Amino acid sequence: MEIKVIVGSKNPVKINCTLLAFQKVFPNDLIKVEGVSVPSGVADQPMSDRETHQGAVNRTQKAKEAHPSAQYWVGIEGGIEDGNTGMEAFAWVTILSDKQKGQARTATFQLPPKIQELVRQGIELGEADDMVFDRKNSKQSNGAVGILTNDLIGRSAYYEPAVVLALIPFLHPALY
Repeated sequence: MEIKVIVGSKNPVKINCTLLAFQKVFPNDLIKVEGVSVPSGVADQPMSDRETHQGAVNRTQKAKEAHPSAQYWVGIEGGIEDGNTGMEAFAWVTILSDKQKGQARTATFQLPPKIQELVRQGIELGEADDMVFDRKNSKQSNGAVGILTNDLIGRSAYYEPAVVLALIPFLHPALY
């Protein structure tokens, strides 16, 4: 069976991790993933768990509105929370079908003090990474997680488990 999935972003990392996760979850199906540029409805750099989650929800809903004939719609939103232990980065994944919804959050990791300082000045994480590590457009490739782990965990590999986890309700609909 062919499954059409729409990701609420044109970012190749988000499209790729979605494709890989859906292929794992639905190995006997032909997975077609397409990205669509939609607004997150939140700040370019979400600064809380709640705002980040809302951005993912908004992207999912906007993707569904843009391509209502697909079987699944996916929203992935990266964010930051500045708390007692410093500034941590993470992402939320939300997935919809006509019958079900799922969501999951990635693991978190602490950002270095210099990047924290730039983000607190209002600079988006991807831009702060580029400034500190003398890169260009890192959020379209390995992102902060890739840079900081020396590419042991790239951005796509970081998001992929959360996409799989967000698909749990689709694997076990009777439980959800």
